[in-house]
Amino acid sequence: MSVFQIQIPDSVKINDFELKMLIASKLFEDGKLSSGQAADIVGISKRAFIEILGKYNVSIFGYEYGELEEDLKNA
Repeated sequence: MSVFQIQIPDSVKINDFELKMLIASKLFEDGKLSSGQAADIVGISKRAFIEILGKYNVSIFGYEYGELEEDLKNA
């Protein structure tokens, strides 16, 4: 596993968990990580990761969040 450091300006109010979730959810959305791998990066269970994805507008179904909402309205 690679380890890297990034410097974020103090004006950006983000904690470690949120930053890890942003990165892991994007890599999951792009198909570069499985949900289990992404959950490991964040340090939470796979179930918890899947449950939190909606907050980051990431669907576990391969839809974009807006598309899923539209499909639900039309159902």
